[in-house]
Order: sequence, then C-alpha cells, then structure tokens
Amino acid sequence: MATEAAAKKQAGKTRGHIEIRVDECKGCGCCVIVCPKQVLELSKELNKMGYHPCTYKGEGCIACGFCFYACPEPGAITVYTKEAGE
Repeated sequence: MATEAAAKKQAGKTRGHIEIRVDECKGCGCCVIVCPKQVLELSKELNKMGYHPCTYKGEGCIACGFCFYACPEPGAITVYTKEAGE
C-alpha cells in the first residue's frame, strides 16, 4: 500500500523539461496533441515568422520525448531528463 502511494506521488513529479526554439516553431500543434501530460500549449504571441509557437507550461514534463518525435521541424524541441537526485 505504501509503495502504491509512493508510485502515484512519483508519477506526478516533473522528470524533465523542454526547450523550444520559438523562432523555428511553425505552430502546427503536433507536439501539443501528443503530449500525455498536456504541458505544452500554443502561445498567443507571434514569433518572428508570424506563427503562434508552442510553449512549455513550466512543470509536469515526464521527458517521454513524444513532442520531439512528433515535431516536423528538426531542432525546434529539445527534451532534457533530470538526474535521479535533482
């Protein structure tokens, strides 16, 4: 029972973070759709190319990499995982 509670607590923690190069993002929303934790959204602001780029909400990322693989723009998204002690 205690391990189940610990597993649920761990599941809600941020295990990574995402960097998005907003000027490379075309605002297609593919990353937003595939994110299992819904930590990505399209910005209301425009980038220099006139698109609404994707933004990271700041917490909750599990570093699954789905957004990275769904993104059609090479290098627009970088996913980082946290070390065990962070």
